Amino acid sequence: MKDLFDAFTASLEHDEPPAFATPMLCAVWHGLRGSWERAHELAQAQDDEEGAWVHAWLHRIEGDLGNAEYWYRRAHRQVGRDDTRGEGLAIAQALSRSIAGQ
Repeated sequence: MKDLFDAFTASLEHDEPPAFATPMLCAVWHGLRGSWERAHELAQAQDDEEGAWVHAWLHRIEGDLGNAEYWYRRAHRQVGRDDTRGEGLAIAQALSRSIAGQ
């Protein structure tokens, strides 16, 4: 849903992620704001395809491409090639759609 994604992107200017954010959306929020360690903690705690996708993206940000490729395989996703900010926003948009579908 566009409204949730818009609210998510607007929240990047605030001190806290939006109240509706799931743990993986919070991880993306922290990653986009440069809090890699906090984002990584959240991604590691979720052992599913969503968590693996966020985990892969975070390792791309870190520059650990071998580890990122492993996590993309676990997520059943193509390895990200675009800029990491754009990919993070695309992940956030997908996660927002998932929330809206609940």
